[in-house]
Amino acid sequence: MIKAIMKKFALSREGAKGFVWAVVACVVQDLAFMLPVSLLYFLVKDFLEGAVPVNHYYLYGFGALGALLLIFFTAWWKYNATYFTTYKESGVRRIRLAEKLRKLPLSFFGKKDLADLTNTVMGDCATTEQMMSHYVPQFWGSVISTCIIAISMFVFDWRLALAALWVLPVTLLIVALSKKVQVYFTGKQTEAQVAVEDGIQECLETVRDLKSNNAEKKYLQGLNKKIDYLEGRHIKSELGSAMFVVPSSMILKLGIATVALVGGILLMNGTLSLITFFMFLLVVSRVYEPITGTLQNLAAMNSLQVNINRINEMESTEELGGGSEFNPKGYDIEFKSVGFAYNTGETVLDGVSFTAKQGEVTALIGESGGGKSTAAKLATRFWDVNEGIVTVGGVDVKTVDPEVLLKAYSIVFQDVTLFNNTVMENIRIGKKGATDDEVLRVAKEAQCDSFVNKLPDGYNTVIGENGSMLSGGERQRISIARAMLKDSPIVIMDEATASLDAENETEVQTALSALIKDKTVLIIAHRMRTVDGAEKIVVLQGGKVAEQGTPDELKAKGGIYSKMLKLQSAEA
Repeated sequence: MIKAIMKKFALSREGAKGFVWAVVACVVQDLAFMLPVSLLYFLVKDFLEGAVPVNHYYLYGFGALGALLLIFFTAWWKYNATYFTTYKESGVRRIRLAEKLRKLPLSFFGKKDLADLTNTVMGDCATTEQMMSHYVPQFWGSVISTCIIAISMFVFDWRLALAALWVLPVTLLIVALSKKVQVYFTGKQTEAQVAVEDGIQECLETVRDLKSNNAEKKYLQGLNKKIDYLEGRHIKSELGSAMFVVPSSMILKLGIATVALVGGILLMNGTLSLITFFMFLLVVSRVYEPITGTLQNLAAMNSLQVNINRINEMESTEELGGGSEFNPKGYDIEFKSVGFAYNTGETVLDGVSFTAKQGEVTALIGESGGGKSTAAKLATRFWDVNEGIVTVGGVDVKTVDPEVLLKAYSIVFQDVTLFNNTVMENIRIGKKGATDDEVLRVAKEAQCDSFVNKLPDGYNTVIGENGSMLSGGERQRISIARAMLKDSPIVIMDEATASLDAENETEVQTALSALIKDKTVLIIAHRMRTVDGAEKIVVLQGGKVAEQGTPDELKAKGGIYSKMLKLQSAEA
């Protein structure tokens, strides 16, 4: 049962156990609310039978006090079992999803945009949290407690029990039939919600380009259409729910009428006692309350499956596995007949073979879309190869846990990612626990001093989201300093100096020469001056190795590399 609950509601084992206790607490509280009805029944029975003994007054007084205390205790238990347990589980769920995201292959992120992932981690988790704390345990608790009360009613009088309870299966059947409709409406609403969030995020990220091209008005018109569509989906979802919830609530009320009608007939025929009739009238005034309360939110409960399915989709995605041991014999990176495609039928690399040796700089060059950056991603195991093998020091990278593998890499990407923190802390990310002196040393070597000292608080200046206070070249130098601080045996540089001017590029190249000593260096570049110091050139064209060798060998060959060199020299 615990496993079934875990799967159905995307819960941890502890969360599933907590859910069971929450349901039990709801059942006990619902039954506790029936105690005053029982006391009132016996009190009226005493009055109808004649004078009430004095000791019975004490009994009813203490009974009422005991009922109040029991209701208070069960309410406290229910509150803790539903709310506190759910909020704790919600924290566990978010952490679990964050950990899952950390271990997922990049192919997963290629299929999901940021708004969709954010909606899953935040929106779907928030919806699930609300449902599991406010509605779901209460619903199941009301169903179970109603069944227990129903059995008691049949013990007293099966005829009135049928008159009171026939509405329950009819109501639940209507709600059950509505589930597919509500899931459909919620699915469309979620899609519209993600589209709006994606549009708003895209607008904020591209506002500079929209302004520069006078495209704001047109873009906002499209965004307004998405918002209007989302509003329409919300209205349709509410109407779709009301179509089933309102009739169900009305049918429940018919139970009181049928009890009064059947009870009146039986009472007139002399086949029913007045006290039994009175008791059933009391019970039916209370027995529908738990169901009625949860019925109003049953539409949301039915649609909860959409949110849970999105969470389960993320959690069921296969991770990039691998061992925690990584003991390579050196740090040569070797590609052996590697084939790769991001999407089926779209080959990016085809039979690529080359070796980037330790202590040498290997440059990957070629036309845009030739597969250079893809090769770097495969070397770092951001993606796994479809064919062939990539090894580091003779160890297949697919056999090593990505986090363990990446400890051996210092990477500088073309698209730099910085955090809304100080310059010092942005560089310190490269090495946890690095001293200020270590950070300042690599920052100076990466030519950061020249611009950091002009900032208001120097290295303690908060540089804004993704380094918004800095230029592209300044951001790239911080990224280079970060890689230098990590000081790993393998260095991957994807257009690392593309945003630097000629003077700064020369200075950074000098600093990098100290960084890359005795290391395996893989450089991806378009500018030929960037790869001047490379010991080996690999030219990728159309996803295949067109040429490879030393710069002098390729120059003498007069092939692609030689032509690229002459072309860029002429442009300069």
